[in-house]
Amino acid sequence: MQRSPVTVIGAGLAGSEAAWQLAERGVPVRLLEMRPGVTSPAHHGANMAELVCSNSFKGMDPTTAAGMLKRELDGMGSLLMDVARATAVPAGTALAVDRVAFSRAITQRLNSHPLVDVIREEATALPEGDVIIATGPLTSAAFEPVLGSLVGEKRLAFFDAAAPIIDAASIDRSVVFAASRYGKGVGADYLNCPLDPDAYEGLIDALISARRVTSKDFETSDLFHACQPVEEIARQGREALRFGALKPVGLTDPRTGQRPWAVVQLRSENREGSAYNLVGFQTNLTFSEQRAVFRTIPGLQSADFLRYGVMHRNTFVDAPRLLTSTLALRAHPRVRIAGQLAGTEGYLEAAAGGLIAALDVAASRAGAHLSAVPRTTALGSLLAYASDSDVVDYQPMHVNLGLFPPLDAPIRNKDRRHAAFSDRAGRDFGDWLGTIPPASPRTPESHGGGDVR
Repeated sequence: MQRSPVTVIGAGLAGSEAAWQLAERGVPVRLLEMRPGVTSPAHHGANMAELVCSNSFKGMDPTTAAGMLKRELDGMGSLLMDVARATAVPAGTALAVDRVAFSRAITQRLNSHPLVDVIREEATALPEGDVIIATGPLTSAAFEPVLGSLVGEKRLAFFDAAAPIIDAASIDRSVVFAASRYGKGVGADYLNCPLDPDAYEGLIDALISARRVTSKDFETSDLFHACQPVEEIARQGREALRFGALKPVGLTDPRTGQRPWAVVQLRSENREGSAYNLVGFQTNLTFSEQRAVFRTIPGLQSADFLRYGVMHRNTFVDAPRLLTSTLALRAHPRVRIAGQLAGTEGYLEAAAGGLIAALDVAASRAGAHLSAVPRTTALGSLLAYASDSDVVDYQPMHVNLGLFPPLDAPIRNKDRRHAAFSDRAGRDFGDWLGTIPPASPRTPESHGGGDVR
């Protein structure tokens, strides 16, 4: 196997996973991360794998696409899944993490690996040898021309938004109650702000009339659907939020014994429960408007904001025209593009892309060929979508059952159908996994791994 280091550009979720997987297979890595010297509008610190939006990795149920992806990542020895479980916070049936502890642990693991050389500088040119580009959707201005020379001008952009985080001590617990929808989860993992019809209508009016940071009216094509600002959803119809993020099903307000008209749910940001995220409240409102509007929510009238919601531009490549099913550039096979830059939208989707890119590099260096992940699996279905040249209007995509090929025999019952998808995915992924060489014992090279510059 070649011993020259692989360069991984970007230490986000995809880059961190890629660097770890290569190092665990005895491949030395140069991990370039521009922060803290150069930062982005979405980042707040210098740690690797920083979660800039929600702290949730979505559901764990293995009959869902998100749950299947977690099972597959576990099977491949994912670093991020290992650390996510170690830093988990209560979130019902979802896997959510203490975002600070999570990124700190990832940083410590990579800094201490003898085959990972962490270099804190901005990439401004394409390095020699094998390269994994995982610069994320906010690729720096200095590296954009390099990326443009590789992929041409066929890049697409959308706007992404993050929700605000508030101080738990400022929540009025006489109004807000703890519960998960339908009682799902280990305990009452969410806090719920109940809204009656008047409070709900007042919130919708406030969202529609509030001032935004970016004043233009975003076209639908500019916005990634799963991260639309809450005020944009409110503009689509007055009931849109009540049947979306604010749906009150499976909840009972203990003060009234009745189901609320709508609820705003809060999810813990850390193990201590000292900070809470407003679920579904990604926003582009000005900071002053966020204070004014969100304090109209019952129980949040005195809310102290630890972080305001933000909105920023995201960039991704036209993957179906550019990438193979193992995320290599068709025109430049030594270069792989992984993570959100490839349009695999979602935290674990990004990590999975980094993992596959790393496996592809490791296989190539061993003189082997990495076969495509079966499309019947969660990861395989996502990669097939991202590399299918028949996809015309390519948009970022979370893993979902709509990407899976249909079952051989249709099943009408939803639960049985989802279980059948899961069983098939598990079998096919297990067969594919048997073709992948396992991680090898660490064999430190003399390239200087472990330094932090």
